Amino acid sequence: MANDKVYSDSETIARLATDLPQWEAGDGTISRTYRTPGWPHTLMLVNAIAHAAEAAWHHPDLQVGYNAVHITLSTHSAKGVTDKDLALARRIEAIATWQPASDSPLEGFEIANGKKWIG
Repeated sequence: MANDKVYSDSETIARLATDLPQWEAGDGTISRTYRTPGWPHTLMLVNAIAHAAEAAWHHPDLQVGYNAVHITLSTHSAKGVTDKDLALARRIEAIATWQPASDSPLEGFEIANGKKWIG
């Protein structure tokens, strides 16, 4: 929407430091690269991100490799980073880094396979 507040890079960096320390800001975008154990995990992550983005009707730019997904977000209509980008980044971070709690009946990938799920 045309009235979305656009954050400066310094304002964005301050917001990321609080909520999303693994994300980077610059040139009117925010971005993060997730490393995965390999191709099947990369595809699962891309599909999960795509589902959330489509449900939110706010779409990131994705670069997909064998064991990595690079995400870049900006609100194109506003020409910069807005609350939409920060909200979707928080959702993507929750999806990508979720693991069962230590008291969960679910083992989790890292325990079951002895490999790191996301880096």
